[in-house]
Amino acid sequence: MTAFTVVTHDTPAGPVLELAGDLDVATAPLALRAVEAMAPRAGQQVVVDLTGLRFCDSTGISTLIAVHNLAHAADAGVALAGVPRHLARTLALVGLDGFFVTHPTAEHALAAWPDPPGG
Repeated sequence: MTAFTVVTHDTPAGPVLELAGDLDVATAPLALRAVEAMAPRAGQQVVVDLTGLRFCDSTGISTLIAVHNLAHAADAGVALAGVPRHLARTLALVGLDGFFVTHPTAEHALAAWPDPPGG
């Protein structure tokens, strides 16, 4: 089992959530707590950086959907960054490849988002 880490930080465009290791039934609660604490504002974008993700099961995919739902409930956008090939393939197989906006890196995702209101 690979150690799982969650790191969050704020940017002017919105919160960034970095997930690394194995996102599975054992680690999803930690990720969900971080997601719930992010509190994006309307007009921002939540970026989920998956560059360090080594494994993601169905519970992990549900966690990514929860991030999407949280962002949209706050009238914010959401983007996945650095999606590993194995996860991109799984998202395509389950029909979620068009559900998420993706970028090669978190920096690309942040640069692609319009300036936040008043910013």
